[in-house]
Amino acid sequence: MKSLMTHRLMRPLAAVFVGASTTLSFAPYNLWPLAYISPLLLFLLLSGQSWRYSALLGYLWGLGLFATGISWVHVSIDTFGGMPKIASVFLMTLLVAYLAIYSALFGALYSRFKAHKTWFGALLVAPALWLICEWLRGWVFTGFPWLLLGYSQIDSPIAGLAPIGGVDFVGMAIVAIASTAALAIKRKNAKQLWVPVALFALCTLSYFAHWVTPDNHRAQSVALIQGNVHQETKWLPSHRWPTIMMYMDHTRQNWDADIIIWPEAAIPAFEGEVTEFMKSLDKAARMNNSAVITGVLTQEAQQTYYNSVTTVGMTPSGEYDYLTQPHYYKHHLLPFGEFVPFEDILRPLAPFFNLPMSSFNRGEYIQNNIVAHGAHMVVALCYEIIFGQQLRDNITNDTDYILTLSNDAWFGDSIGPLQHMAIARMRALEFGMPVIRSTNNGVTAVVDYQGKITAELPQFKEDVLRTTVVPTNGKTPYVLLGGLPLKIWVFVIMLIALFRLKRSQ
Repeated sequence: MKSLMTHRLMRPLAAVFVGASTTLSFAPYNLWPLAYISPLLLFLLLSGQSWRYSALLGYLWGLGLFATGISWVHVSIDTFGGMPKIASVFLMTLLVAYLAIYSALFGALYSRFKAHKTWFGALLVAPALWLICEWLRGWVFTGFPWLLLGYSQIDSPIAGLAPIGGVDFVGMAIVAIASTAALAIKRKNAKQLWVPVALFALCTLSYFAHWVTPDNHRAQSVALIQGNVHQETKWLPSHRWPTIMMYMDHTRQNWDADIIIWPEAAIPAFEGEVTEFMKSLDKAARMNNSAVITGVLTQEAQQTYYNSVTTVGMTPSGEYDYLTQPHYYKHHLLPFGEFVPFEDILRPLAPFFNLPMSSFNRGEYIQNNIVAHGAHMVVALCYEIIFGQQLRDNITNDTDYILTLSNDAWFGDSIGPLQHMAIARMRALEFGMPVIRSTNNGVTAVVDYQGKITAELPQFKEDVLRTTVVPTNGKTPYVLLGGLPLKIWVFVIMLIALFRLKRSQ
């Protein structure tokens, strides 16, 4: 009886620990083998348990993962939210508790479909269920697809799967390898471990596939200005023009670059308040045969605000005109940071729900590429870089680069900005085109079509990154087909699984 009680207590504790250790597989730790070990251990914990107990174990695994993996969220709530410590901890606890629901759902379904009993379940059903739960997490309440298992493999031998089916395909492969290994271990048959080993070896062959080729004849010089503006003072009226002049000083020193890029909301004012400055910037850029891209806040009507990106200088839109200037308007807004769900109820409750700039409007899902000095760029503003399908749907035949502007000063020196950078690298690999990432305080970098950082600046330093960006010719399978083939595959697997489950009852 005592040993049974001990066993029942140790299993939940083990689930929490295994989930927490998964964080080490992601940036900045990059211990990617843990991404296989963690689900492997989770599957062993779930094996043979009732669906209710499996849901509990899955939930505890999720608590461990998200409590450690998104701890950086608390920095923005605690430092900039203006809330008492106990309230900020409570909100963070609610977020972690919510996100763990999806791993609980996986645990329940894994047990209900008996995915631990057969090769069909381990090889196909378990990965399909895992993806369904990750897809739900990336969609419900506008979605939070952070810490998807596939992101841990950006530097692993199976990263080559990303251009074929995206980060989801990488995650599916991880789960298939881990679940088949768990089945072999559960059966105590070492010979059957050839299945996960063969799967891993097969996946590594994707590393040798080449879908696009760099076009050095179309290379362009870029200058990314990292202002390192402190979040506490960014929006103070007394700091407006010193901040703008700081960016201008760096810009003047880099007029020989084809494209000069300022980060998200680099101009600490609404665009309508600085139109004369924008006209001067446009004129200077044209005189120097250059283009300047900047993040700026735009007001189009009463109570209509956008977090946007615009380009001046060498652009096809002609001279700057505030009324007709082309913009990219951020579509996927950050909950609470850029809009407040149920705001009539929540805003009166605490200062956190009145964070600066937390009432933005949403731009269209499909928008034109930004064009600067002849280069066409699909734009992702900050948080949007985690939504690969949205980027894919906005890529055109003319798109040369992925441009992402960000301000991760909200998250201090936490692991959040480094995880953010790894996600941007995955987008470059999926789409087979460079990512240009300009940020306020890091990580400012340029990533090539293979997901490798070719140039970067250190965090928390005012500096300029000068480098050359090389576009590519060709398209990856993921650009051509997106996530549709994977969704069809999961649908078919689940139909078969449901039929098998019904027959067994």
